[in-house]
Amino acid sequence: MRPVTMTLPGDQRGFFRRLVPPTPLSRRLATQSMLFATGESTFMTGSAVFLTLVVGMSAGKVGIALTIMGVAEFLFAYPAGRVVDRLGPKRIWALSTLGRAGAFCALPFVSGFQEYVAVAIVFALFGSLGASSHQAYVLDVLPRHQRVETQAYMYSWLNVGHTLGAMIGGFALATDSLTVIRWTPFFAAAMMLANAFWVSRLPAAPHDLRVASGERRVKPTGPGPIRNVGWILTTFFMGVLWTNQVLLQIVIPLWLVEATDAPHVLLAWLFGTNTVLCIFLPAYTSKGVRNLQDALRYTYVSSAFFIASCIVTMVTHSTVGLITVLLVWLGHLTVTGAELAISGASWSFEAELSDPARRGEYQGVQEVSSALGFQWSPALYTWLALSWAGGLGWLVIAGIVVVATIGLVPSVRMAERFRDQHFPLEEEPGTGTGAEVDLAPEPT
Repeated sequence: MRPVTMTLPGDQRGFFRRLVPPTPLSRRLATQSMLFATGESTFMTGSAVFLTLVVGMSAGKVGIALTIMGVAEFLFAYPAGRVVDRLGPKRIWALSTLGRAGAFCALPFVSGFQEYVAVAIVFALFGSLGASSHQAYVLDVLPRHQRVETQAYMYSWLNVGHTLGAMIGGFALATDSLTVIRWTPFFAAAMMLANAFWVSRLPAAPHDLRVASGERRVKPTGPGPIRNVGWILTTFFMGVLWTNQVLLQIVIPLWLVEATDAPHVLLAWLFGTNTVLCIFLPAYTSKGVRNLQDALRYTYVSSAFFIASCIVTMVTHSTVGLITVLLVWLGHLTVTGAELAISGASWSFEAELSDPARRGEYQGVQEVSSALGFQWSPALYTWLALSWAGGLGWLVIAGIVVVATIGLVPSVRMAERFRDQHFPLEEEPGTGTGAEVDLAPEPT
């Protein structure tokens, strides 16, 4: 039975109190997100300086190395999901975090392109294992009615961690010391070790318990995700809708610099606005997602924001002064709205349309198909916006999103029919598995 929380008139908890996850387990998962993001962003903030001035690579070689890492992540994704199902999500999640800590420890001793590529491939391997195991664990350990809400809180705290990491990395850069920058990965490694310990203290999910008991040695019955065309298409189209991040991080900033008269310092305001909204709003914007129909509705909202961002940003090519500043900011604000809406939808699709007996494998297939829907977009969107038809390429970008949104509806329905025909009944955590997970919210 779902716990009921009494809400007093005016809700005396207040706005900031609402940002705290409501259950002990959701708070522990949110804390993990913050620890992980703090370590990652501490290094990423100064990574360009680290790779060029400390390691000594040219910008071109940095691009090649990162491309190799991206290809490796793509190739590792599906096998990593199979490993997660075989050995249990919590165990693999903790081990992958330890592996990332080791890779960070190796970075200060890297002295050239080949050595960095070797470390980057290690990052790709443990990154693939971590992505599949993390999401498989979250979906497995939480009851259905808490999955979207808890992931919204985790997303908020992830952004808190990114902010803290950026500040720490910024302090390291402010020292203007290559020695400090060289050893910054050790701080990231320390955060990964703390994260691994934190993960190891989480309760075992039902799948972990089945692995420990030997039950998981029996292969799940029924077809796997490779035969689930609806799931593959759904995650592909969701990858296309997630290209709002390409607008946010690449295309709009380049457009501001090359095609408008807006001051470059506006970029800091844009990214600051996005970060603040993604900290404070996910728990609110995801509350309307209760089933697949709600998730589809949120994809329409996300696409509407995406299209509005394209049109508003396109107009700034012909505006001047304060009008340009306000419109560029509005374009960035609307693409943030697209990000918030698609987040809630994606968490619902993952929870409702992946096989509970094959969580890791489904996550692996999702990583591959969503990458196919996303990875082509930076080059194409940049060319369309900045080099094609005097800015009218923004309308083509909007059209791509419209097509993906239209294609998502039959894809979801196809995946839903596959689920109803082939998936086993899902047990709620703590029922029939021996799991002892504190899922109830604290009284208010």
